[in-house]
Amino acid sequence: MVERKIRVGAVSYLNTKPFIYGLEHGPIKDEIELLLDYPANLVKMLKSDQIDIGLVPVGALPSLGEYHIISDYCIGTEGEVASVAVFSEVPMKEIEEVYLDYQSRTSVLLCKLLFEKHWKKDVKFISAEDESYIDNIKGKTAGLIIGDRALMHRSKFTFIYDLGLGWKEMTGLPFVFAVWVSLSKPDFSLEDKFNQSIGIGVLKYDSSILSNFKAYDVHKYITQNLSYELNSLKKRGLDFFILNL
Repeated sequence: MVERKIRVGAVSYLNTKPFIYGLEHGPIKDEIELLLDYPANLVKMLKSDQIDIGLVPVGALPSLGEYHIISDYCIGTEGEVASVAVFSEVPMKEIEEVYLDYQSRTSVLLCKLLFEKHWKKDVKFISAEDESYIDNIKGKTAGLIIGDRALMHRSKFTFIYDLGLGWKEMTGLPFVFAVWVSLSKPDFSLEDKFNQSIGIGVLKYDSSILSNFKAYDVHKYITQNLSYELNSLKKRGLDFFILNL
């Protein structure tokens, strides 16, 4: 009987390209099946046993019950993340309503938290259901956009309120957007190979292979906006965020 491959779920954004590179070239490459989706769906896939390991938005962690963070790497930022931001035609003081991106629960929760506690601005939040909401970002209506789409829209709006930077200004801590999670504790050899593979991607990935992405400097994004090591400061930031949910 052929043993089933480990199903690993990740997002297909630019920020996970180092992870995907490592999984496809590292010591675990022949033992996994890689599945790509956007963040909110990965949570559903993990809960419904469609994947064994997922890159899970941290805002969903409390809903998982028992879970295990199985890697020393994450999707994080030390400040300006560039790909998670509120876009607006008017300054913060004039914003009246904000569309919320449907692709990530964590970014939505962070956005609401920042409006309440950092920007101290009372606005009406509107949950977007599809991509059409981006066309409605005009006048006093702003919108949260995440991922590659956010990078592509940076040149189109006068005001950009970066959520990573907002969190750093409010707390002095880095922010963690997503971590590698399994609902059951994997055996040590699997966890070690998985972690090695992710590390290979982070250390050896060459962002120049994405030179066809013209909307934003990918090298800057991968090496400066993003910070992948799940260190003690990021764990503090993660714990503080969950405490405020």
